[in-house]
Amino acid sequence: MAYVEGFVVPVPAANKEAYRRYASEAMPLFHEFGVTRLVEAWGDDVPDGAITDFKGAVNAEPGEVVVLAWLEYPDRATRDAAVRRMTEDPRAKSMSETMPFDGKRLIYGGFSVLQADGGARGAYIDGSVLPVPAASEAAFRDLSALQSAAIMEHGALRVVDAWGDDIPEGKLTDFRRAVKVEAGEIPVFSWVEWPSKEVRDAAWPKLMEDPRMHEGRDLYDGRRRIFGGFSPIVDG
Repeated sequence: MAYVEGFVVPVPAANKEAYRRYASEAMPLFHEFGVTRLVEAWGDDVPDGAITDFKGAVNAEPGEVVVLAWLEYPDRATRDAAVRRMTEDPRAKSMSETMPFDGKRLIYGGFSVLQADGGARGAYIDGSVLPVPAASEAAFRDLSALQSAAIMEHGALRVVDAWGDDIPEGKLTDFRRAVKVEAGEIPVFSWVEWPSKEVRDAAWPKLMEDPRMHEGRDLYDGRRRIFGGFSPIVDG
């Protein structure tokens, strides 16, 4: 099964080009280690939430932008081998010493792909993280398939929901704290890829009128879901 390593990163707005260059230069190394795709998406439409939001997930400071990123692997075994190699490779160590952001507040984790539709790469991304009871995994998979079909019908190119599998606890921030998970809950990392922001903006009002998007309201606490719109700056 496909495996995803997800990241949320606080980056100073002034470092956008430095960050894009940093990620682009790292891409060949990640591919060497088995990554099939690397995406870095710059925060564009990231709202404040009443309880949780992407900014709070990484304790974003004034002047910082939230970046949504992920690495795709064919399976967890490939990802685990890549992590071991990164800890041993001097090139990876050098990268860790030149990060144009505060790595102490970065959050990351491994996620097993639960549901995926489509395959084309998008020019605009809706990202989200949500807390789902572990006991509801099968029901959430069914809900994901239902709502993914609706989203694809309204113009999306790809829809992915990935179940939290290897989620480390951070000193300052982590995926569990990002959505204030409660006992028995798992963070789910999701994204939708659209051909453009215009298509995305036109689709969501229609989707909110689609009854499929209102199914499963009792499966998880939507008040703690974090979401936002992002523009890819690196995709390869």
